[in-house]
Amino acid sequence: MLAIFSFFNFLKKAQAQDWANLGKYKEANAQLENIPRDANSVVFMGNSITEFWSNYNPSFFSDNPYINRGISGQTTPQMLLRFRQDVIDLNPSTVVILAGTNDIAGNTGYMTLEQIRDNILSMVELAEANGICPIISSVLPAYKYPWRPGKQPNILIPKLNEMLKKVAVDKGVVYLDYFSAMADDKNGLPKELAEDGVHPTKKGYEIMEVLVKKAINSKR
Repeated sequence: MLAIFSFFNFLKKAQAQDWANLGKYKEANAQLENIPRDANSVVFMGNSITEFWSNYNPSFFSDNPYINRGISGQTTPQMLLRFRQDVIDLNPSTVVILAGTNDIAGNTGYMTLEQIRDNILSMVELAEANGICPIISSVLPAYKYPWRPGKQPNILIPKLNEMLKKVAVDKGVVYLDYFSAMADDKNGLPKELAEDGVHPTKKGYEIMEVLVKKAINSKR
């Protein structure tokens, strides 16, 4: 029991020292400094849904000028903190922002939908200020969170998506609607698209790949 307590105490201290996990892609980002930048390069900023994408279909990233900068479990304030080093400093043409579900789950504490929207808006504005085209992704459907019961994502995610769509319209940027293409009649993800109801299967990612490529190409 003492060993388990010590381990979790160590994790807590580590998170406190690098809350936004700035160290995760530090070496990978440094390696990119010596590689000529593709004029059509795209950074994918997100959480585990983005990070795991490379596991299910690594060729989607290796065969395209795409850079995966997803970190499992992250919320929008964490992404906002690392947005400069993991997006702006890589000088992409486009950034695809997929964020918000972990905020609703309360991974880093309670947040209102307005606060989530504002953090994503700040990422959009940072991208635009640095000549990067932002694409705002809808939050993927989820009927419930296995690790955080009682959060009602099936109700809150559609509300957040409406707010994000309005941001996209107001800013004149692309809104990438994964939700409508993937949701079942309960505002969740069907099992064939997400075994755990949150993280896409290979089939789920295949749907997302078609949609995101269309969104990226619409800006070229």
